[in-house]
Amino acid sequence: MQHFPIFMDLAGHRVVLAGGSDAALAKLRLLLKTEARLTVLAADPAPEIVRWAAEGRLRLVRRGVEPGDALCAALFYAATDDDAEDARAARLARADGALVNMVDNLAGSQFITPAIVDRDPVTVAIGTEGAAPVLARTIKRELEERLSPALGTLARIGKGFRHAAERLPFGRARRDFWADYYDRAGPRALADGGEPALMPALDRLLEDHLGRTDAPGHVVFVGAGPGDPDLLTMKARKALDTADVVIHDRLVTPQILELARREALILDVGKEGFGPHTEQGDINALIVAHVRAGQQVVRLKSGDPTIFGRLDEEIEAMEGAGLDWSIVPGITAASASVAAIGQSLTRRGRNGSVRLLTGHDMKGFADHDWAQLARPGEVAAIYMGKRAARFLQGRLLMHGADPATPVTVVENASRADERRIATTLGLLEPTLTEANLGGPALVLYGLAPRRAAEMSIPLQEAL
Repeated sequence: MQHFPIFMDLAGHRVVLAGGSDAALAKLRLLLKTEARLTVLAADPAPEIVRWAAEGRLRLVRRGVEPGDALCAALFYAATDDDAEDARAARLARADGALVNMVDNLAGSQFITPAIVDRDPVTVAIGTEGAAPVLARTIKRELEERLSPALGTLARIGKGFRHAAERLPFGRARRDFWADYYDRAGPRALADGGEPALMPALDRLLEDHLGRTDAPGHVVFVGAGPGDPDLLTMKARKALDTADVVIHDRLVTPQILELARREALILDVGKEGFGPHTEQGDINALIVAHVRAGQQVVRLKSGDPTIFGRLDEEIEAMEGAGLDWSIVPGITAASASVAAIGQSLTRRGRNGSVRLLTGHDMKGFADHDWAQLARPGEVAAIYMGKRAARFLQGRLLMHGADPATPVTVVENASRADERRIATTLGLLEPTLTEANLGGPALVLYGLAPRRAAEMSIPLQEAL
């Protein structure tokens, strides 16, 4: 991020703009929405600028920029439609101590003006660091269509009620009150009685919240999916947005953690097979402690929490402490991996069932019904199978599995650095060793990619 987004208070502060034609008009239409004291320097100003000056909305000086014109100015815009004159004006303004924007000149600007969705006092700023203004306008148009014009009214009335709402304890009690107002009570009152109905509705809502006992803590066991934030469910996003504490596994991606509420406490309790890890008992105790403290906790697990996620142990800890919990399922790695190779886990005439297996358990490499799995047509999605690959290969071959059985390994399923490696059971090792996998990988036993173009390592090379 090169440009850090901020909202600057311009009320009562000077903003100076050099220029009087179309580029200047575009900036002025935006700046006139603020409470800044505007000064325009233009030898030949457009009629609209002259009219705005006559109406007292800005001060017009009919000449070019001179030294000292930008003294005590918060911002300066160079918008003369002349590159050389813009550069000269910008140089003088910088010398006066003002922050400078040169219209359509990203390299010469100290700040940029984003595309804006205006629901005053709610303002949405959209920036692309100058890389894609057309995209910014597209996003602006979509937000304009989605955001109700009533948002500004709700926010303006709510702003005037903030002092009264301070009777509620700081933290979750206030957040719940305001969420109730903006999501339910406010829109309903506005629809039923218009703006005059909002303040009485706020009074009633405050009395209702003041009469409530302390909200109990709660933990939501949330599936973070395989890594792509777009594969999160809406319910998972909502949980992250309201969480006080997020306790996450090692495989949860930074892009998904970014979706958590900015003020939330983020705790990493990741485990690594045969490597560093947080003891499960410590994780259970951590969840219980935060829920007992009345906090809303998201226990964020990679994939789906109900599949090899030790969910039962954590639920039992909650129930043993008499605390509340719920589950938000996620897309498991098997679904993402099989989608990546263009296949399905089941197919008529091939297999009527599929097995979800783990490569290792608490005692080491996991044991399974190898004779059953070695039969022709069997399909399995093997989690945590990267380090257990040689063990799995040996057990299956020992029980009669065909060495030519297709095996596909998907690393970092759904992520930008996803890899698909097609091989056979007979060559599972050394293929995996040579691939040098660094990310989480899922082994799809009995399945090959539908198209050769989908393979990172062609089958003939693996053979």
